[in-house]
Amino acid sequence: MKSFLLSLAFMMSFSSGFAQKKSLVLYYSETGSTKTVAMELQKQLNADIESIEAVTPYTGNFQETMQRGQREMQSGETPALQPLKSKISNYDVIFIGYPIWFGTYAMPIATLVKENDFAGKTIVPFCTFGSGGLNTSSDALKKALPKAKIQSGYGVRTARVAAAAKELDRFLKENGYKKGTVKKLPDYSAQQPVTDEEKAIFDAACSSYQFPLGTPSTVGKRTTSDSTDYKFTVKSRGMNGGESTSTIYVTVGKEPGAKPEFTEVVR
Repeated sequence: MKSFLLSLAFMMSFSSGFAQKKSLVLYYSETGSTKTVAMELQKQLNADIESIEAVTPYTGNFQETMQRGQREMQSGETPALQPLKSKISNYDVIFIGYPIWFGTYAMPIATLVKENDFAGKTIVPFCTFGSGGLNTSSDALKKALPKAKIQSGYGVRTARVAAAAKELDRFLKENGYKKGTVKKLPDYSAQQPVTDEEKAIFDAACSSYQFPLGTPSTVGKRTTSDSTDYKFTVKSRGMNGGESTSTIYVTVGKEPGAKPEFTEVVR
């Protein structure tokens, strides 16, 4: 009986601790893609949510936004933000969302982390991107917020935002932010030389992307209940003419007519 009561007390303590974690979804969205992911996060977590707004809004025009963002990055100037309604000190876990600009978080996030105290907070990055940037933006957050706990984040290509709901369910459960369990995904196989069939899958996934992504040399694979996934090692030429290596992930769903999609480039 004593053992049963101790176990019950432990379970209640664990459950209570889980419930007491107060979460905030804090995001900047330029075109609406990051907002879509943020709203899905808020729905699945039942968390508070707030958008970050620039005092002088970006136009939403891609070229003009990139030109302004580049000027700000080069000058070290950060855009003024509207005051936050949420009080950072009231939250334990803060999900910070943004689009990727020039390989890192959008400039309004630079202002956010400069002007607010995130010390001791658990920070979970999430982002939307054309090709990649979760890893580089997470590293930038670690440098900008050395006193916060920057956790593994979630990223999705803008072209695949429709996949975010299912992917977030797994991500949140795997990392303990949401109750429930998911079956562990298998590891990728060892890298092997790319076959003609695998090269065709890579081309089908990547050839329509606006910038050349390179030529795959090796690939590892895994099979899940939903898809066959590929992890390609890719050689390409940088703007300076030097050779670089990246990892490009491609998935092919098992539903009839599913087409290969590349999910992320890690440089």
